[in-house]
Amino acid sequence: MTYPPAPLRVTWVQPEDLIGHELRQAAEDGRDATVIRRRWLTAGGALAPDRAGASPGPVSPRLRALATALLDDLAALPCPSAADEPAGLAEIRAAAPGPPRGPVAAGLLPRLEAAWLGRAAGCLLGKPVEKLPLAGIRAIARSTGNWPLHTWFTEAGLDPAIAARHPWNRRSRATSLAENIDGMPEDDDLNHPLLGLLLLRRHGHGFTTADLAGLWLSELPAGRTFTAERIAYRNLLDGIEPPDTARFRNPFREWIGALIRADVHGWTHPGDPAGAAAAAWRDAVLSHTANGVYGAMFAAAALAAAAGGTADVHQCLAAGLAVVPPRSRLAGAVRFGIAAAREAPDRTPGGFEAVVDRLHAAYGWHHWVHVLPNAALLAAALTHADGDFTGSVCRAVSGGWDTDSNGATAGSLTGLLAGAPEALPARWTAPLANRLATGIGGLDGVGFDALARETAALAVIGAPDSAGPVDGEVPQDMTAGRGPREDHGPLCVAEELG
Repeated sequence: MTYPPAPLRVTWVQPEDLIGHELRQAAEDGRDATVIRRRWLTAGGALAPDRAGASPGPVSPRLRALATALLDDLAALPCPSAADEPAGLAEIRAAAPGPPRGPVAAGLLPRLEAAWLGRAAGCLLGKPVEKLPLAGIRAIARSTGNWPLHTWFTEAGLDPAIAARHPWNRRSRATSLAENIDGMPEDDDLNHPLLGLLLLRRHGHGFTTADLAGLWLSELPAGRTFTAERIAYRNLLDGIEPPDTARFRNPFREWIGALIRADVHGWTHPGDPAGAAAAAWRDAVLSHTANGVYGAMFAAAALAAAAGGTADVHQCLAAGLAVVPPRSRLAGAVRFGIAAAREAPDRTPGGFEAVVDRLHAAYGWHHWVHVLPNAALLAAALTHADGDFTGSVCRAVSGGWDTDSNGATAGSLTGLLAGAPEALPARWTAPLANRLATGIGGLDGVGFDALARETAALAVIGAPDSAGPVDGEVPQDMTAGRGPREDHGPLCVAEELG
């Protein structure tokens, strides 16, 4: 018997899936999409998949064409939040100029190594429960004696009924549980910081958004992009130029993707939150708009304050807020997260559960990858744990939503606050084995110490256009020992596939 081939369902790009996400985005930014929503549902369309990137099966050509047309109709609706959420960097700076440049304390190199390790450990902690609902994360952790969350997830002792009800993230189960961690596996939360280093190495701190677009086309396989980045990548291949790559038929433009690309801009602008935010803006507008961009600026500025030697997490969060338009939804989410943590009567790890419940009551209707709930959770976790590394990453992951991304950013910032690799608990750093798996730039297997040296060599110290070695370190190529590598420009699609 011959079976028909299974339909190819490409995640995050099919119009019949995008329309549901765009309807959701319209509700979030205040556009009245009642008529368009009715047209879509009456025609037989469905709303967006709750957690997956694609609906189970294809739709008719007629319904797909309608979805495409309605996406353009939705884009034409007036947006009442636009006045409080400017797009241009000059307008953003007018609303939120950010703090002045501060001094850079000694010890930048060890701080940066701790940041790389912290980002990896926090990401790895969240990987096996990515996409799981909050109830599933709590059930798994309680079943294995790991609640409040304080160490790696494990299958040891896990109730089979709970395991069946809440299966691990299938891509991460083999590499991210306590019993099988052996180095840091590949993840987009680490791939994008690597791309950030390549961007600065090739183009310097004066890079343009178009420079980043070219780097993606030459170094980032399309299959390793997700949500807004995948849409922007598709738009580039369709001949659409930045910043329209972020706007055209992209319902994910206010999700978390730009925020996870912000670390390198913060790390390489120590003591200069406003400069870090400006760099993050040029990066983010390739794929994001409004609050998606502000999330990246917030993270970059907070990280820059910590990279400069600020030892207080609350000052870092204040620096991040200072670069975000104060009436934006992103600023409101961060302030809500901070307030929820400060108002919690119980500041122990167990007391954070009530904070998370409050956050989910306020933001639980958003998609789990949207920047607003995740920014609120990140700010709450850092505040409630008072910047402690273990407390911050465990709280961030235990709160659900985008677990690996939140754990990564929390780990990056608190790694900087810790100040050096040896200040991080060995149970988090030893399993990483100083080894990062990646398909980016010939860097597979690179060590976090080498990445820290490269980052330090690219850091802006003093004048905005200066970058060079710090702390007396002689910069070493992070690909040392891997042979020479040519710096090619963007390749055409045929060359990449060939």
